[in-house]
Formats: sequence, C-alpha cells, structure tokens
Amino acid sequence: MRYLISVSVLLITGIFVLLMLPVSFILWFIVWPFDNNRVIFHWWLTVQSIAVTWLMPAGTLKIEGCDKITRGQTYIIISNHQSVLDILILYRLRMNFKWISKIENIRVPVFGWYLKMAGYIPVDRGNKESKAEMMKKSVEVIKRGISIMIFPEGTRSVNGETGLFKKGAFELALMTDKPILPVVLDGTGEMLPKQSRLIKPVSHVIVKVLDPVFPGAFGTSDPEELAAKFRKIIETELIQIRSAIP
Repeated sequence: MRYLISVSVLLITGIFVLLMLPVSFILWFIVWPFDNNRVIFHWWLTVQSIAVTWLMPAGTLKIEGCDKITRGQTYIIISNHQSVLDILILYRLRMNFKWISKIENIRVPVFGWYLKMAGYIPVDRGNKESKAEMMKKSVEVIKRGISIMIFPEGTRSVNGETGLFKKGAFELALMTDKPILPVVLDGTGEMLPKQSRLIKPVSHVIVKVLDPVFPGAFGTSDPEELAAKFRKIIETELIQIRSAIP
C-alpha cells in the first residue's frame, strides 16, 4: 500500500510539475524585464507548492501561528529540517522570502532551474568565498525588504531530531539588525525520510510559527551562542508538539 501511495503521489506531482514547467518559463520571461526582485515568480512557486502539498498523504496538515507574522516586516526565518518536503510546505506561510540553498540543489534539473529563476541564493558550504558571497547577497536582499529563509542545520535530520545549528543565519541577523522568526516542523521526516524515495502516510504534519525575536532581545552578540539558543527553542517546542499528539 505504501508503495502504491508513493507511486501515485509522485506520478501526479511529476505530471503537474511537467505541465507547469512551460508556463513557468513563459511567466519568467514576461516578468523578467521589470520584476528585478523576482517577487512575482516567487509567488508563482508559492501557488505551485501549495497545490502540490494538497497531494501529501497526511491525515492533517496543520499550520499554526501565522498571526505572529507581521506582513511587511523583514525576517531571518529559520526552521528545523526533517525532509525535502519541508521546502514545499514552508511556502504555505505565504511570505516573500529568498531561500538560502546549497549549491548542489542548483544543479538538479527542474528544481535548480526554479531556484535560479526565482533569484534564490546558492552557497557552497565548503567554500569560504562562496559563504562570503552568500552573506553579501543576503544583506542586499534584506535591504530591499525581502526576508531570508534558511535551515540552520544545513541538511536534513536522519532521525527527526534537531541537529546542531550553523551560525550563518545568526550572523546575518546580527549584521542586519533584523528579527529572527523561528518555525518548527514535524511529521515530514516520518512521511519522507532522508535517503528514502517512498512516501509514507502519516497522521499529522505540523508547522508552527513561534514568536519572532527582535535584536534587542537576543541577549548576545555571539552568533554561536545565538545558534545554540534558538536550537534549544525549537527543540523545546518540538517536544511539546509531540507530547500533545494523541
């Protein structure tokens, strides 16, 4: 049954993406001369992602805390990372942001094309020059009033638990004096674990937006300390989410 569900979901998703691909290229070509920030194309990806997530075999896909988001405020958005599905689901926050994406994703056919067309920011995690360029581009994006979305773990969890947070997102918050918006995800790692191609039906997928933390409340100017602090915030909330599930 799990195999049949996986094949069905992947087949329908694949057909949808292939049908939307030429439309996406046409839209990008039309808006490219005047949409310098690629905002229109980002919203087009948001619409597609929302459509695709409707196909996910979850009993409930619950999104909480969107009222904590102030529209028009620029954030450094961070989230724990359990599955490749997280990328699609986080579009359901309906926010204007740029992803920080590892450079390997840019090289993936279709997925990488979309990342480039949307003007998302690549980074080679093992290259100091690439990291410096990523920070520079991120600061420029933030100055234009666009939020940054990043997974501080840098990669998907293999067991659903939250890994160590890298300091890049927190350096960016300190440099730009912008609030950090923590988001907690749970259930996607069970649905599609790392290194798996089979989608498993699950009872609950939860996305919870926590209170934004503004620079005046950071309590430190050390990005390493800030990374540890926010990791603890997300870990604590993850425990509470799981304890509340019947």
